[in-house]
Amino acid sequence: GGISCVLQDGEVFEKAGVNVSVVFGLLSEEAARQMRSRGKSLKAKDGKLPFCAMGVSSVIHPKNPHVPTMHFNYRYFEIEEADGTKQWWFGGGTDLTPTYLNEEDAVHFHKTLKEACDKHDLKLYPKYKKWCDDYFYIKHRGERRGIGGIFFDDVDSPSKEEVFQFVKSCAKAVVPCYVPIVKRHCHDSFTPEEKLWQQLRRGRYVEFNLVYDRGTKFGLLTPGSRIESILMSLPLTARWEYMHTPPESSKEAEILEVLRNPKDWVH
Repeated sequence: GGISCVLQDGEVFEKAGVNVSVVFGLLSEEAARQMRSRGKSLKAKDGKLPFCAMGVSSVIHPKNPHVPTMHFNYRYFEIEEADGTKQWWFGGGTDLTPTYLNEEDAVHFHKTLKEACDKHDLKLYPKYKKWCDDYFYIKHRGERRGIGGIFFDDVDSPSKEEVFQFVKSCAKAVVPCYVPIVKRHCHDSFTPEEKLWQQLRRGRYVEFNLVYDRGTKFGLLTPGSRIESILMSLPLTARWEYMHTPPESSKEAEILEVLRNPKDWVH
C-alpha cells in the first residue's frame, strides 16, 4: 500500500514525485537472494519469509538545467524468520545530481547533510558520504550519477530508537539542503545547448536507476507492485546521443571530472 503524488510539466519542476510506501508480503526468492548477497542471514520457513517495508522517497527533475535534480529516500525494513525472531534495519540517503557544477551549491548541500549527521556521531557523514559516492556509481560509464550526498543501508545499531532519530534528522535536512538551491537558480537564463546537456545527463540518471538501483530492482521483483510508482524516479524527458563527448575545458567537461573523481566538499 501507500500513495504516490506526481507533479508534471510545472513551471519550475518538469517532473517531481513523492512516494509513501507501506508494503507487507512474502519476500520473493530473488529479493531474498539479493539480501543474502549483502550478508543477511535469513532463515525461511517452508521457503517463505514474511516482511514489511515502509518509507518515503522523492525525485525532483527541474526544468532549468542550472537547478540540480534531487533524490531522497528513507526506509525501514523488517523480516520475520522461521523461529519467529525479527530482523530490522533502516536505510536511505539524500543526493544531488547537477547538470552543471556550482561549487557554492555543492558545499551548501553537503554541509547541511553533514550537520544533520554530526548531531548523532561525527563519524557518520564521512562514512555515508563515501558510501553514497560508491553506491551511485555507473560502472559501465566510469562515473557517478551525481555529486553525492549521504547513503546508508542495513543500519541496525546501536538501537532502533537511536537509528530512527538519526534517520529523522536526515529527513528534516532535505528541505534546507535543496530548496535554497532551487530558489537561487530557477529563474536563471539558459541556452538550447545547456538544455541538451541536461537531457544527456538525464540519460545517465535513467541508466543508473534501471541497471543498478536496488530500490527499483526490489520493487520490480515484488509481486503485485505498482510499476508506475516504482518508475516515478525516471525523468519526463531524456536523450542518448551516439559517442557524445563535450569539448575539453568546457563547463560540461568540468562536471564530468567531478563525477569521475568525487570531491570532499566540506573541508
